[in-house]
Amino acid sequence: MSADVPATEAGIVILGAGQAGFQAAASLREAGHAGPLTLVGDEPWLPYQRPPLSKAYLAGKTDAEGLALRPAAFLAEHRIAYRPSLRAEAIDRAGRRLLTDDGPVPYDHLILATGSRNRPLPVPGADLDGVRQLRGLADADALKVDLARVGRVAVVGAGFIGLEFAAVAAARGLHVTVVEAAARPMARAVSAEMGAFFRAAHREAGVAFAFDAGVSEILGEAGRAVGLRLADGSAVPADLVLVGIGVLPNQEIASAAGLAAADGIRVDALLATQDPSISAIGDCARFPTRFARGLAADGTVRIESVQNAIDQGRALAARLTGRPAAYDAVPWFWSDQGPNKLQIAGLAAPGDEAVRRGDGNAFSVFRFREDRLAAVESVNRAGDHMIARRLIAAGTPLTPKQAADAAFDLKGLALARP
Repeated sequence: MSADVPATEAGIVILGAGQAGFQAAASLREAGHAGPLTLVGDEPWLPYQRPPLSKAYLAGKTDAEGLALRPAAFLAEHRIAYRPSLRAEAIDRAGRRLLTDDGPVPYDHLILATGSRNRPLPVPGADLDGVRQLRGLADADALKVDLARVGRVAVVGAGFIGLEFAAVAAARGLHVTVVEAAARPMARAVSAEMGAFFRAAHREAGVAFAFDAGVSEILGEAGRAVGLRLADGSAVPADLVLVGIGVLPNQEIASAAGLAAADGIRVDALLATQDPSISAIGDCARFPTRFARGLAADGTVRIESVQNAIDQGRALAARLTGRPAAYDAVPWFWSDQGPNKLQIAGLAAPGDEAVRRGDGNAFSVFRFREDRLAAVESVNRAGDHMIARRLIAAGTPLTPKQAADAAFDLKGLALARP
């Protein structure tokens, strides 16, 4: 899964060959951009999908070739000069050059799609062999080898990645313990009711949990991890430790160049930085949106999702080809954990009112903030998810009582014209 298309001169340069960067390149060509277009990545492979790494790829249901967003021929046919294995070192804004370990890359417009990196676990033993993170293909390949030889797994962090990995490991018959500092799984992402459902589902699959538990040390013998020491003094034995405690935006190259960045590279509604020659999209970008109302004082948010990466890539391509419009896509997310599919539309806050619709293993939780529908969490209920995206996008009035009433026609409400 590799390609190396020769670079062209100046034109549009995209730093970051993940979902956002690739989408911007593909959309620019689709929108009619005919000038030079260079895609710079720091990995040796073709641009690839990351979500399957923690699920289908680890489970052996797809291979590296199946992860590629497009085959190598696509890049050549669309005249996208791909520069893999290239490390960016600085941005020369005055000279409009991206400085790399293989020399300068000139640009007329620079798109920063630098993504994010895993947050490190700042405890003794974090550098022991057998302590892993999962962000890229190389990480997943290392975990595949580990899973074939270990019997006990400890996962630090009960977020999406940690729980997806735990489900895969448990399905292989391994003893899995998930350690989480919060009181429940996915505490920052979903309601208490949805968290309780997934906690029970994982436990039924054989996963053990330790909540309200901090990790003080990773225990090791002969240079290899053998378990965790928790803050209360107890120990969790493990032959493999996966750390999944969130990510940090890759904003340093922007900050060093004098661009505004604080938990993300700051952009406006058109995804532009304060330098008219530089834009930012995807996981690394912090942008204003009406869907962040009540979440941040300045109305901005940074979103880590495939949907956001794709939609921002398309939106920026439209602006750079003469069709500017404020970015206004409804955020949505998903997570496959064992047999259960979680889908989320909108952005929720911990204090939002929550009402349930549906029963058993297929239901939705509607979240309300400031008397409006802010988000909907659905498990095994794809219809609710699609309706929710329409309702939130349109700002359609809906009350908690209506949402909880199984007889209320949500689909009809979503499809009704104002």
